[in-house]
This record gives sequence, C-alpha cells and structure tokens, in this order.
Amino acid sequence: MYEKWKEQYEKTISKFPERKKVFKTTSGYVVKPFYTPADIPDFDYEKKLGYPSIYPLTRGVQPTMYRGRFWTMRQYAGFATAEESNKRYRYLLDQGTTGLSVAFDLPTQIGYDSDDPMASGEVGKVGVAIDSLADIETLFNGIPLDKVSTSMTINATASYLLSCYIAVGEKQGVSSDKLAGTIQNDILKEYMARGTYRFPPTQSMRLITDIFSFCKDNVPLWNTISISGYHIREAGSDAVQEVAFTLADGIAYVDAAIKAGLDVDDFAGRLSFFFNCHNNFIEEVAKFRAARRMWAKIMTERFKAKKAKSTMLRFHTQTAGSTLTAQQPQNNIVRVALQTLAACIGGTQSLHTNSYDEALALPTEESVRIALRTQQIVANESGAADTIDPLAGAYMVEAMTDDIEKRAFEYIQKIDDLGGMMRAIEQGFPQREIQNSAYEYQKAIEDEDLIIVGVNKYHIDEEPPKGLLKIDSSVEVSQKAKLKNLKETRDNDAVKRALADLTAATKTNENLMPKILNAVKTYATLGETINALKEVFGEYKENIVL
Repeated sequence: MYEKWKEQYEKTISKFPERKKVFKTTSGYVVKPFYTPADIPDFDYEKKLGYPSIYPLTRGVQPTMYRGRFWTMRQYAGFATAEESNKRYRYLLDQGTTGLSVAFDLPTQIGYDSDDPMASGEVGKVGVAIDSLADIETLFNGIPLDKVSTSMTINATASYLLSCYIAVGEKQGVSSDKLAGTIQNDILKEYMARGTYRFPPTQSMRLITDIFSFCKDNVPLWNTISISGYHIREAGSDAVQEVAFTLADGIAYVDAAIKAGLDVDDFAGRLSFFFNCHNNFIEEVAKFRAARRMWAKIMTERFKAKKAKSTMLRFHTQTAGSTLTAQQPQNNIVRVALQTLAACIGGTQSLHTNSYDEALALPTEESVRIALRTQQIVANESGAADTIDPLAGAYMVEAMTDDIEKRAFEYIQKIDDLGGMMRAIEQGFPQREIQNSAYEYQKAIEDEDLIIVGVNKYHIDEEPPKGLLKIDSSVEVSQKAKLKNLKETRDNDAVKRALADLTAATKTNENLMPKILNAVKTYATLGETINALKEVFGEYKENIVL
C-alpha cells in the first residue's frame, strides 16, 4: 500500500524543488519530507510506550502529569549580595514562582571566599556571593523553607551549601526531614564541559556518595544530585550526546554509590536529572522521551532496581542559554516560548525559562517576569498541559525517539568499553566529541546552512541596549567587609576545632557530611572548609584536550 503511494509521490515531488538538498536536525538526524508507519516498522505499543508512570516510562513518570498539577515553575536567580538576591526571590514568589533556583557566583562555585585574591573581580557577578552560613541566613530571610522547594546549582562545594541550607532550616524550626529541594552535585560534567571543579575525581565522588548516604537518613525529601546534561549541551554537544553523556554520568554515580555500600533502591529514587531545551522542537520532545525510556532500561536491566521509583527519570529543564542572541534580543522571547512548549510536551518535572536579555546581562525584573509569564501562558492557555504525551504515536516523533535512543546507547557502549565515564573523561573522549559537535554547529551557522534570525539573516540597525542590570564593584567591597566582621565576632576557637575535626575525618572512611555541617554551624567560611578538605584531597589540574 505504502509503496504505491510512495511511487506516485516521488513522481510528483520531482516537479517541486525543495529549499535544501538535505534537511537535518542539530544532531544530524536526516529529516524526511513526511513520515508513515513504514518509518516505525517494529513499533510495539507495550514495549515502546505503555502508560504514564508505568515501565518503560516513555510517556511520563507521573500517572496524571500536569492534569494533577503543573510542573514546578522555577526562575534561576541570584546576583550581587544575599540581601539583593533575597529581594529578587520574594519578587518571584509574589509573581507566582513555585520553586526557587539559586545561582551562585564563581568564587562560591569553586570554593573561594570573597576576600581571596582568586575571587577578585568576580564577587557577585554571575550569581550571589556566599561566604558563610550568615549569608545563607540572609538569602532565605522571610522565606519559609517548609513551604518552598529550592534548587541550588552547585557542584564542587555542594556539601557545604547543603549543610548551610540544613542549618538555616533548623534556625527556622524546620527539621531536615521536612526540607525539599535539589543540589546539582554533578561533578563529572564539570570535568568535561564546565570547569567549576576543585578536587580530583575520586575525592569528589567520595563527597557525592557521602551526600547520598547522609540524605537517605537525614534529608529524605532532598534530591541528592541533578545529573546535568544542560551544561554539556551549552558546551556544544548535540541532543544525542547530551542524553548519552548525561546517562553515562548517571551510571557512574550509581556504580560509585553501590561500591560505597549503598543498596540501589535506597538512593536511586532521589536521583534527578537536568536537561537543556534547544531550538529544534520535535527533536527536543523526542530527546526527553528517549532519555526516560533509556534510564528505565538502565536501572532495571543493568542495576536490577526493584522499586518503580528507582527507574524513573525525573528531570528539571532550562531553556537553552546558548540559543539567546544579543542581536534583536526580543526575538529570544519567541525562542524561549517554543522551548517551553517542547519541555511541557516532553514531560519535564520543573522548568526555568531564560530571560530575553541574558545574552547581554543578568536579567532585569521585567525580563524575568516575561520569562515566568511564558511558562504560565503555556501551562494555562495552550492546552498542551491538558493531556499526557500528546505527540505519542506521531510517526516522526516515534522514529526520532527510537533513533536518539539507539545512537545514545551506542555512545554509552563506547564509554563502557573505555572503562566507564571517569576513564573516558581522563582520555578526553567526551570532551573531543563535544568540541567536534560545537565546531560543526558553528560552521553550519557561518555557512548559513543553519539560519539564526537576526544573526546570519534578517538583520536590522539597532540602538545600543538600555536598562541592563549591572553589578557594581561596590558589591565586592561590602562583601569583604561583612566577611571581616564575621571573622572578628565568631568563636574562632570553635571554628578551628571543627575544621581540624573535618581534616582528620578526611583521612578516614567516615562520612564527611556531619563534620561539614558542624563546621558550618560554627560559621566556618566556605573557603576555610574547602581548604580543610584540600589538605588531604589536593586539587585537580585539568588535562587540556584538543
């Protein structure tokens, strides 16, 4: 039947030239003019789709998805001082944000205090500056931690920031078993894509598994890791690599936790993931579906997980910062809207939408509000949230979901053959793959094979942007002054004892989280705590791969 139509169509189409010789997605998937059942010849509904919340989980991890409640609407925010960021969080909550997402400045991410020479010029610039528990107390002042979930984009210093959050909760009268949120805590992607590491991989993995174990017993509602493909994609990977390298990182973390003595079903249910949502709408929807199905297979077949929750890939999404343009920045509102719709149809559990001015500066209140309203409009007005996995069964979507799964599993097999993700990173494999993909993407833009509106086509004369948010250098001065006062007024003997205890514990197999939490409560600074660990752990020096 299809062959008859195909022959007739091919005769007809020869008279109608197409815009391109080949149509491709950003991951190199060749897009056909249209799709038929012949493109999914082995399609088995039960094996490939099934029902939401039931293996293989392609359609979603919750039985009612957004018919029960919308995804958590977060807005990633943090800049300058804790006082300024607290004001932004209160504003966002007033505007309808349902979860907080904290951005930290680079010194905080890497473990330097604001008065460290290494922090000079970076204090409060790309996120909020946090030097001690005192700053976290200010950051969440007036925000009840038993009523809001908080995501913290922090990796090398995740153990310290989580300890601060627990301590603030105690001061508010909220016990740690009532705290809900997520720490990114994904150090492997830092080695391959981002760079905010501090310790060597083995020592970093110890901190991660210590957090897994500590939270299982003390902070059971906390997502102990957000395994991040977002930054892998921002570094230049394509969609297939994003899925493959993210899930390979997940495999490495599960392996490490099991080797540390944890049962897979004791921690796997609190693993979460973090994906990018790029411009190619259908590919992004297919990517999310493929990732869910792959993780369910990995946890069931590879790790023999017994609990259904252990097989569920729950993920946060952020719209793609790398797609935002400084040229005609209001075009970014449209890009973010399309990415938001793809994340919704793809079944995300929470979402941050980028602001249209972020290619130029940190977002203003107005641009943040527009970004949040984008989520609210898609949720309440588009109808896309009213049914689960609405594109299921579409020939192209199912064909592309299968293709991404197949190609991503091929990458995971290569990584297994290299000895796992840590060995693959040491050999520079994922770094090279990401670099090659980034090169091909940029080349496609420069050759105009890929059109970016306002960048390589449809230019206009523009006035310089006005009203951008700028971080004044006085932030660094005031942060240093606060830090100086803290060190003069705290119990420094208690700080020294706590840090000495931490360094001593680092030489043993003891879980380090209680020691870090104790140091935090004495108002030991971030830099002091990281240095206490560094005495034993040392520091990681990158092996440059070209």
